[in-house]
Amino acid sequence: MAYAQEAPQAEDSSDAEIVVTAQGRSQLLSDVPVAISAVNAETLQNSGANDIRQLNQVAPSLLVSSTGSEANGSARIRGIGTVGDNPGLESSVPVFIDGVYRSRSGIGLNELGEIDRVEVQRGPQGTLGGRNSSAGLISIYSKKPSFTFGGSGELTYGNYDFMRAATSFTGPISDQLAFRVDGVYVKRDGFYRDDQNGADVNNRDRYFLRGQLLFQPTDALSVRLIADYTSRIEECCAATYVDGTVNQFIGNLITPSAVGAASTATSNNIINVLRDLGQPLAAFNQGYDRNISVSPNRVFTGETKDYGFSGQIDYDFGGATLTSITAYRQYRSGQAGDLDYGEVDILYRAPSDDAYRQFHTFTQELRLQGEAFDGKLDWLVGGFFANEKLTVRDNLRFGNQYGRFANCRIVSGGSLASGYLPSGQACLSAPVRGAIAGGLTALGAGGPAILAGLDRLDTMNNVGTTNDRYFQNGTNWAVFTHNIVHITDTVDLTLGLRYTKDKKKFDATFGNDNTVCTANQAALGPLLAGPLGPTAGGIIGLSCQGNSTAELNGVSIRDDRNEDKITGTAILSWKPVDDLLLYTSFARGYKAGGFNLDRSALKSPVSTFASLGGAQALVGNLQFDPELVDSYELGAKFSNGPFGLSVSAFRSDFSSFQLNTFNGTVFLVQNVNGCDNLVGGSNADTDLSNTTGSCATGDITYGVRTQGLELEASLVPARNFRMAAGLTYAKTTYRDDLIGTKNGAALDSALRKLPGDNLSNAPELVATSSVTWTPDIGSNGMSGLVYIDGRMTSDYNTGSDLFPQKEQDGFAVFNARIGLRGADEAWGLELWGQNIFNQDYAQVAFNSPFQAGQSSAPFVDPQYPGGRQIFSQFLAEPRTYGITLRGKF
Repeated sequence: MAYAQEAPQAEDSSDAEIVVTAQGRSQLLSDVPVAISAVNAETLQNSGANDIRQLNQVAPSLLVSSTGSEANGSARIRGIGTVGDNPGLESSVPVFIDGVYRSRSGIGLNELGEIDRVEVQRGPQGTLGGRNSSAGLISIYSKKPSFTFGGSGELTYGNYDFMRAATSFTGPISDQLAFRVDGVYVKRDGFYRDDQNGADVNNRDRYFLRGQLLFQPTDALSVRLIADYTSRIEECCAATYVDGTVNQFIGNLITPSAVGAASTATSNNIINVLRDLGQPLAAFNQGYDRNISVSPNRVFTGETKDYGFSGQIDYDFGGATLTSITAYRQYRSGQAGDLDYGEVDILYRAPSDDAYRQFHTFTQELRLQGEAFDGKLDWLVGGFFANEKLTVRDNLRFGNQYGRFANCRIVSGGSLASGYLPSGQACLSAPVRGAIAGGLTALGAGGPAILAGLDRLDTMNNVGTTNDRYFQNGTNWAVFTHNIVHITDTVDLTLGLRYTKDKKKFDATFGNDNTVCTANQAALGPLLAGPLGPTAGGIIGLSCQGNSTAELNGVSIRDDRNEDKITGTAILSWKPVDDLLLYTSFARGYKAGGFNLDRSALKSPVSTFASLGGAQALVGNLQFDPELVDSYELGAKFSNGPFGLSVSAFRSDFSSFQLNTFNGTVFLVQNVNGCDNLVGGSNADTDLSNTTGSCATGDITYGVRTQGLELEASLVPARNFRMAAGLTYAKTTYRDDLIGTKNGAALDSALRKLPGDNLSNAPELVATSSVTWTPDIGSNGMSGLVYIDGRMTSDYNTGSDLFPQKEQDGFAVFNARIGLRGADEAWGLELWGQNIFNQDYAQVAFNSPFQAGQSSAPFVDPQYPGGRQIFSQFLAEPRTYGITLRGKF
């Protein structure tokens, strides 16, 4: 990260203008010709920001959310971000902490300790922050050691038995050496209640430690060493079913079918199946209640360890300054879960020391900068190297009721519905079993083979992955230059260029004990070409979901990819008067391609691997292309002390946009591009075929565009009183005609709702505001604190496939804090509330895994593009409140 420059330590007062390092130099926020939001320590403290999620309240173009695992929190800027739970995809909005690149943005969901400031840069950072920051980046700067003794502490207690203790000490060891130590401990009950297993879920139990040394032997040399360690052992992340009170488009999806009948246009056989296998129907009609459905003895236990070391050396040669940042980090997270999110035991991941994702990351950056031509040129050159070793080990397995669930799903939704009997073998009544065996049903002479396949499927319980192991060794190096030419005293031209080389080596070895898959493929494969093909294919598909098959047991695959890109920026800025800055810019950004670390992407589950040449022959299907963006911006900044205003208009076009989507069975990773002349006509990308809607290479264009207007303002009308507001209008949309790759292949039919619509989690309108009042009380230095902030969001869709059942209505969230503080803030007592009006909303809604009923005409009704699929949701945090005692010296 080429702008991890040491800025002067920010003052705690929110009235002081923030100094940022977005261009590799320390500059006042109002003098930087880029779109950037900066938040100082006092605002972070008042808003209750302990991790990057709370930045949503003060940065309108930013949205941070977490879903199935807190290890994979997603950050979006201007509606653009990386979606989903796949570590093979790197973050479009990376997180840097003290100049060190963090492998995935979810790492920013940890406690952060004492923070000096946070910078949120909007738009691609193709030169200085070129490490995958195609949409923007978040830079977090901790408070550095001081040569003056000092310390602070905090004790907090709140509802849900929330307890937080934090402390920090700093001071000199000698005239040349200073230290700082930060520590945080947090514990809280969960927001969800699992009555089945007597547990709370989505709790907190974590601690954070950071130690720093600052060595300054001369005015020319500064060495800063940082070491930190984070531990989290928590239960996360639960979900509830979506009903009609949450989303009107659920309609009749949760209405059971008549006994012995398949789904109709107004009913859903999957509800019958779930009910008859033990799922209480009340769970489908609980709105935003947080009573979750969990299978017996399934847990959401997660354990995360994150630690690292970094050293920054700054040396001033007189005519130039050399900066070196060296870092090593290790991050490991294991997450168990009841992954069907219901009481019927369909799919789970058990807690295990052999199931985790782990990053070992080494980074080195060198930067040299100075001036030339009597100060007319402010030049900077540098280099960056990163080596990231990623290991993913998985133990995803089918549950103890999967076989019966799968059979009941088949039987209850088709011609055999009259024989539906959940307690019977293969979910069939004895008379119907006899009729099938005797060839007396519509299955005819193939009936016995079909019945045998159903019986095998019935035994498919507690099988699947024993231990899948994915390894990726990624090397990234870059050289860059960033130069500011002072054309006149008021006109600057900024030119930046970066060359990046990215290389990844991938290999995987699979372990699997699902022999039902191989048996049914062998027995039913001959029927696929005949009239019973759909029935046989359905049984095989449910037997081999996600390519979970013993055919892969002990099989290894490997692949590698290389790519290089040139990115950069050009900015022309003008200060017609001292208080006003005008600028226009162009930037090209880049996010590396990679590998989908999911065996389900190798092929369809129906065919055997052997029939397609083996797994190694299919390994190319795991690759996805790099994401590129061209961005244009026009902006103005005004600051005269008490009043500040920043306005920017932007347009960014993304090619090969990397999209990760869960379709109810598997995760799909696809690059999305546009087409000027779609083969088959403009509707060829919205049908049910994966082959129609291709594009000639000469007609391929960008697939996603975000454009709009941003406004941020601050006003200090009187001493101790500050107001801030922000407004973002962002139209973040897919092209009307879409394809799936840079080679012109058709879009996957699961994404047929995308053309012409807004991206997921991309509201068109977001407004934020905050008011801070710190009145003096008496003449002894005491003061009060009154603070409130709010974020208002328009409607948006939370699902990356844009099904209407995942729509979220607009809402507003407010936080507040009131307190009393002693002289020089030596002590403070505060009452606080987060989400004070208890606003209910979903962070993400998704297809409930495998829980789709039968439909005679799937995907045709525009209200139900998922057919009889039902849906679940990850809810946002409810209202929390408490009291905090602070002290410092």
